[in-house]
Amino acid sequence: MNEVDALDLVRDAIWTIIVASGPGVAAAMIVGIAIALVQALTQVQEMTLTFIPKIVAILVTIIIAGPFIGSQMHTFTQIVYGRIETGF
Repeated sequence: MNEVDALDLVRDAIWTIIVASGPGVAAAMIVGIAIALVQALTQVQEMTLTFIPKIVAILVTIIIAGPFIGSQMHTFTQIVYGRIETGF
């Protein structure tokens, strides 16, 4: 294993993390912006108001996107095991 193989493996790992965490982060961002807009319009500045809707949105998104996240991690694992099997 040389430096190019190691960097390629790290790049694939980082890309897998970004793609797998994307749905949850996007859901939290959308809900956060919507709640911030409602808070700005109503001038209700309760700090705990943002947490429960974000948590629920993230959990629902993870439940819905679970097969996608699992397939991304499975594909990355197959790539890593394939490289180990062939000796990089």
